[in-house]
Amino acid sequence: MWASTRTGEGRFSGVIPCLTGNLVYSLIKLGYLKDERIQNSINWITTYQRFDDGIKDTPKDWPYERWVICWGKHSCHMGVVKALKALAEIPFTQRNEKVKNTIEEGVEYLLKHHIYKRSHDLSRVSKPGWLRFGFPLMYQTDILEILGILTRLGYHDERMHEATDLLISKQDDQGNWKLKSTFNGRFQTNIEQKGKPSKWITLNALKVLKNFYS
Repeated sequence: MWASTRTGEGRFSGVIPCLTGNLVYSLIKLGYLKDERIQNSINWITTYQRFDDGIKDTPKDWPYERWVICWGKHSCHMGVVKALKALAEIPFTQRNEKVKNTIEEGVEYLLKHHIYKRSHDLSRVSKPGWLRFGFPLMYQTDILEILGILTRLGYHDERMHEATDLLISKQDDQGNWKLKSTFNGRFQTNIEQKGKPSKWITLNALKVLKNFYS
């Protein structure tokens, strides 16, 4: 899902997984699940989204030949997360087999990484930025967003425990979580203050813990 500023139409060369996932998620939330264009986008995710772990060679045809950062030998973590974020919004009774299989494959990819670590060396954090909570995240992700998606899908896997423990450790004495990562200054208006308690992050953290431990 990528529109050309000149024609207003989609461009094959500009399709990337994180943007597609974010747009599909947003439009489903806005009530467009049954729209043919959203159904086509869901089919794109379930057809092309990969969950490579640095082992298999990446296909050379479209859409994999252009964006190495998205489709390289190791799949982009953000692309995986945003794809799952979109598919998790589809009601269970409306998920076809391709959606269910893609969700299962994507979830296993994230659990293999214990949410935020390197699967081939679990003593190492993949990206320190994923431990600094932000809102909104745009194309970025963090362990809170990932845990939110997994718990929304009903997962309570032991490989999530390190991430949930880390989430709890970041709660302050007043029961809040602070905004540590922000795109403020790039929007029309700022959303909360960096370094200050965040209502959005606190709400999402409490929802994750309730869902995980209930």
